[in-house]
Amino acid sequence: MNANELRRKYIDFFKSKGHAQIQGKSLLPDNDPTVLFTTAGMHPLVPYLLGEEHPAGKRLVNFQKCIRTGDIDAVGDFSHLTFFEMLGNWSLGDYFKDGAIRMSYEFLTSPEWLGIPHESLGVTVFEGESSTSIPPDDESAEVWRKLGFSEDKISYRSRADNWWGPAGVTGPCGPDSEMFIDMGKEPCGPDCAPGCDCGKWLEIWNDVFMQFNKDADGKYIPLTNKCVDTGMGVERTVTILTGKKSVYDTEIFAPIIAAIEKAVNYSYGTDEEKDRSVRIIADHARSSTFILGDPKGVSPSNVGAGYVLRRLIRRAVRHARKLGSEGRFLAEIAAVVVDEFAGPYPELRENIAFIMDELNKEEERFLETLQKGEKEFEKLLPNLLKDPKKIMSGRLAFKLYDTYGFPIELTEELAKESGLTVNRAEFDEAFKKHQELSRAGGDQVFKGGLVDNSEITTKYHTATHLLQKALQQVLGQHIAQKGSNITAERMRFDFSHPAPMSKDEIEQVEAIVNEQIRRDLPVSMKVMSLDDAKTAGAMALFGEKYESQVKVYTIGDEALGIFSREVCGGPHVEHTGLIGKFKIQKEQSSSQGVRRIRAVIA
Repeated sequence: MNANELRRKYIDFFKSKGHAQIQGKSLLPDNDPTVLFTTAGMHPLVPYLLGEEHPAGKRLVNFQKCIRTGDIDAVGDFSHLTFFEMLGNWSLGDYFKDGAIRMSYEFLTSPEWLGIPHESLGVTVFEGESSTSIPPDDESAEVWRKLGFSEDKISYRSRADNWWGPAGVTGPCGPDSEMFIDMGKEPCGPDCAPGCDCGKWLEIWNDVFMQFNKDADGKYIPLTNKCVDTGMGVERTVTILTGKKSVYDTEIFAPIIAAIEKAVNYSYGTDEEKDRSVRIIADHARSSTFILGDPKGVSPSNVGAGYVLRRLIRRAVRHARKLGSEGRFLAEIAAVVVDEFAGPYPELRENIAFIMDELNKEEERFLETLQKGEKEFEKLLPNLLKDPKKIMSGRLAFKLYDTYGFPIELTEELAKESGLTVNRAEFDEAFKKHQELSRAGGDQVFKGGLVDNSEITTKYHTATHLLQKALQQVLGQHIAQKGSNITAERMRFDFSHPAPMSKDEIEQVEAIVNEQIRRDLPVSMKVMSLDDAKTAGAMALFGEKYESQVKVYTIGDEALGIFSREVCGGPHVEHTGLIGKFKIQKEQSSSQGVRRIRAVIA
């Protein structure tokens, strides 16, 4: 079974069970400063898991593109990926453990669907926790028993294995039940059971039961509106169903690896170390293509999501150089990624010109960086060779990295060619301090968690509606939102515009926003079809995928006049007078053709 067949079967199965198919969302979450990328299928649905009503109903299903970079250094083995696709189905206060488990089991084992033999499956459930007075999840275990699972195929596991959330300090959370495939290996010992990480059992699916709310005192309060969030990774499942040993051996990666072989003139499978470089290039090229091809696609930069993108591109280029490639090649690989994935993700084809242009420019920049770094190394070399120990300090190696972006691996290669070694421990120490400083400055981005629905965030989010409309009135109807980021301290709003704003234009926009706040306009919401929303003149994010039924927020009314009308799912104040005084602090370039405003409210 290939990826296209798996996606279709999954969607068809859950639609047959009364689930509405919803659209996957952007890789770049809107109005969520806690994460750089959409990291799981549930991420865009957090407001609805917290109790907000979804326009499509209580049973939902979709496939979602995701990026996770926490294990980026492990990419290159046979399973780790930075970009992956997640299949998901949700119950928003409808069915719970019994319904979710039975549907999961039917999809996995029925000959009509995946047809996995019952005897190949094992499951895990939460073992309970005396310190929090949370009992074992016997309810889930009993459902599995009724489905024919013997005790040796049901493993009770700890919080580390079978508990989800909360993502922040407080919030919804609960036990999960995971499904595993027996890979046919011998048990590692008498205690080997589903969930053991020895390699005998491989996870294929996870049903999360949001059963509790953790409060500020650390107490777990049972939720009235219990939800189910499930996830199945496309790449891993295809690997299992096709009997492959690696995700890179599946049809998902075959065309990409073939293109890399051609670009770098190397045959995959010849040398394991070089094969690892091919896998890194394949993953990073695919991830970079999807990030650039996203409707909210960012350009490579030194901050946020742009920094992650730059790291992926440059890491791919570095590994291509290890294989002997000297020139640009990533655009060739990206073209293959677009051809292979434009079916389920048409935005790739729509944004192909931007993808190619950005990849070519970033490769050129990096090749210039490498040349500068090599020249600086040559300047240092005479003094380094005078050292009788022939050791380059980690401090100097880090300076090459920090000042010129020169990778430590290339510094080590150049040093080796000259009969030198690099004090890697000293470099790693300097790099660790650099990371700690970066994290300290980016806690708002990297701390992880749920969408913030706090009072201040709600005010800022509503202000973005006023700002976008004011920008259109001052600069023209070409203005479209290209992204936003909100913290408790400020808002950041990106919009399409070809030139810097003048001081007079900034003052006009600021005055218009504050006038609507002074008028204390009512803010109302109505669920309607997307076509009706467009007919009503509602603004929407360009390139964003929407459901057939959407929420439309209107600022103003017939008596006072309609100021703004937008398709949106975020939190809003009830009337604009609650927002406070709006002040633009800075207007600057974000990327080519995109401007950025930073503003505060008081």
